Amino acid sequence: MTPPSIEYQTDNDVLVTDFSRIRAGSLLRAHGGFLMLHLRDLLADELVWEKLRRFLRSGRLQIEEPGTMFSALATTSLEPEAVDVDVKLVLIGTHAQFYALQEGDPEFARHFRIQVDFADSFRASDATRRATGIFVAHTTARLGLPPFGAAAVARLIEDSHRQAEDRTRQSAAFARTEALIIEAAALARQRGARRVEAEDVSAAIAARNRRHDYPDERLREAIADGDRVVPLHGARIGQLNGLSVIDLGDYRFGLPMRVAARTVPGHEGLLNIEREVGFSGPIHDKAVLVLHSYLSALFAPLAPLALSAAIVFEQEYAGIEGDSASCAEFYALLSALAGLPLRQGVAVTGAINPFGEVLPIGGVNEKIEGFYRVCAAAGLDGTQGVLIPARNRRHLMLADDVCEAVAAGRFHIWAIDHVAQGMALLTGVPFGLDDPRVATAPLHPDGTPAYAPGSVLDRAAETLRAYRRACLRAGNPRAWRGRR
Repeated sequence: MTPPSIEYQTDNDVLVTDFSRIRAGSLLRAHGGFLMLHLRDLLADELVWEKLRRFLRSGRLQIEEPGTMFSALATTSLEPEAVDVDVKLVLIGTHAQFYALQEGDPEFARHFRIQVDFADSFRASDATRRATGIFVAHTTARLGLPPFGAAAVARLIEDSHRQAEDRTRQSAAFARTEALIIEAAALARQRGARRVEAEDVSAAIAARNRRHDYPDERLREAIADGDRVVPLHGARIGQLNGLSVIDLGDYRFGLPMRVAARTVPGHEGLLNIEREVGFSGPIHDKAVLVLHSYLSALFAPLAPLALSAAIVFEQEYAGIEGDSASCAEFYALLSALAGLPLRQGVAVTGAINPFGEVLPIGGVNEKIEGFYRVCAAAGLDGTQGVLIPARNRRHLMLADDVCEAVAAGRFHIWAIDHVAQGMALLTGVPFGLDDPRVATAPLHPDGTPAYAPGSVLDRAAETLRAYRRACLRAGNPRAWRGRR
């Protein structure tokens, strides 16, 4: 906001002014209308914010020299009469800024009673798709661009769904769509076309990605060169590929990361190595604790568990945040306990709740595409794929090459509701409970848990019993001395 001011000029080394050098600010120029201000700019200038507060209290605008209210001496040469100003103020800011002002300034809520949220997406329908076509037509007419064909508009709408990460919603970031319209039109003109087609929009999207994808390309090269170890064939115990998303602000991409777990007899419980070294954020810490609670419930008849386990993300040095790796961590830990190898060609993403249900995660498209491109570079063998939460099905808006590979059976996407389904897929061995939604196993008459013989849980329980016996033999006073 530009405040009203009084300008001076130099006359024989003396500053002079008169009424003709009184300058109106933003508030006075907006008299009778609306004035939109960014909260960030207002809060950065204490003088402007204080003047705005004085105006809100009185409804009158006092034109004065800059810094007059904070000056120790009265040096004003002109003092115009205060002006009545009728203006509607609209402040634009974040939720955090709004609530901070509401809490810190009692007058703020009285003057700004209406709060409006701007949605970043909206539910798609025939009406919104038609409105998108109208928006494209108006944009091309306003900017003097060639018209868009129906297929090109459809491609823009598809990209809008991709940005919203939802097949049922469109993105409200119209500035991105407008920039895409301009670039696609330029590409159409380059090839001498009088109308923009879907191939021009796809080329514009690809060109935008190429301008920002160097970190993605470099990391995939590191995997191909063996600098980052990501096995894509065979099976290993206690290790598998998780999936992460790296957000650069204007570009996001998925990347596989190795999750490993080791278990030994002991009493320390589950150790999150990322947390111990300060690489784990609070959401990831929470996810590991949820995982631990579900694991404890699965083997409740054997509690307390004589177990020391560690989970680590291999070759990860930038920190871990989020809960989307908790399924992968659970599978690695259970594999280490049961001694069952996990398929290395299947990457896993998904959050877990205390009952083993798989919860949806963000960035599912980038994660799938990132792992697909790593597999494609190494050579697809028809066994590779990604395990995702079933609740993420409607968020799938995948690239054409991924869809073609899935349709041809060269790459797979499995959607699961419960970790039991994923464990059976990764190991080829039944989970061990008739109803996996019941976290605690039924008991035999002798009090031992009734897991299905030879199942994942049965093998893990046998390992835990062996750990307890080892602790007892070592004379560990903290080990449970009940049933063997």
